Amino acid sequence: MIDTRRLRTLRAVADHGTVTAAAATLHLTPSAVSQQLAALEHEVGHRLLTRDGRGVHLTAVGRIMIRHANEVLAQLERAQAEVAAYTTGAAGEVTVACFATAISAVLSPAIARLRGQAPGLQIRVRDAEGDHGLTMLLDGEADLTIAVEYRGAPDAADRRLSLLPLYAEPFDLVLPHDHTLATTSGPPAPQHHTLATTSGPPAPQHHTLATTSGPPAPRHHILADTSGPITPSPSAPAGAGGQPASISLGSLGDETWIGPYPGNPVHDVIAFACERAGFTPRFAHCSDDFRAVVALVGAGAGVALVPRLALRDMALSGVVVRPAPGPERRVFAAIRRGADSHPLLRPLLDALLTVAGPLGGD
Repeated sequence: MIDTRRLRTLRAVADHGTVTAAAATLHLTPSAVSQQLAALEHEVGHRLLTRDGRGVHLTAVGRIMIRHANEVLAQLERAQAEVAAYTTGAAGEVTVACFATAISAVLSPAIARLRGQAPGLQIRVRDAEGDHGLTMLLDGEADLTIAVEYRGAPDAADRRLSLLPLYAEPFDLVLPHDHTLATTSGPPAPQHHTLATTSGPPAPQHHTLATTSGPPAPRHHILADTSGPITPSPSAPAGAGGQPASISLGSLGDETWIGPYPGNPVHDVIAFACERAGFTPRFAHCSDDFRAVVALVGAGAGVALVPRLALRDMALSGVVVRPAPGPERRVFAAIRRGADSHPLLRPLLDALLTVAGPLGGD
């Protein structure tokens, strides 16, 4: 009989690549992890891991076991969800890992809605930038994460997660106010990148959690911003309809860039957009805090691409904001596969969808 605790240990080692890192995640000693793996290999009758320098890699049998481990652990999540449903699930605690902009844009409004709809549900929030939220989810440190799609995100073959697209937002180009392109006219901004102000509750929507982790299909969205549109600097020329003129990324190949650190999904989105425009951005300054990024632009240190919602309610003195056709930040919620119907997660997911709807969700 295979011990499911040993399957969790195997998956942690496969996820983190070293026994030491897996031990820290599992709150065990490296020796205990090694003993668990040795016992599992004895149960299976085959080697599951091979050492490569300081790291480890799965053998062919190890890959077979991981595939089945994902199915077994997902079924255990379903069992826990059904037990929780049987005991009414009226009260409990959910830990959410989320990056800062989404905490403001969707998670906080969702928590406010749940205070009246599910008063027994307690939400614990953990700020998690980059892909750290997904790591926390898979390690059991969070029950749900809100993350950004990027090239290194789990793909459709990953059977550990269920994903739910929430919204997509464009990036805006932030320039120093005295930059030569800040006063150069250009083509009108694409209409699907226009911030719209809407009133009234969003129309009800019905969503089904996907059981694969493939990225959502590219979409064009109207971003609703109930706090009002971002107003460009007076020096920014207007395109058709009074919208600020956009700037082609291809004209910025020789610029000094400011942006998040490598490893942050937004860094990856910006780099990919620039590569498609024909150049590799030269990042001279790095910060995961977009307020710091905008402040550096205002100081004349370089240019930046910033997700539009991150600019909302931000002081924009000394900079010009212009649309940048192309890149989008696509945001999704993720839970461990099998937990889709958990009575503590379902109200939160529904609230997130309701709040995200006007921001460009499906």
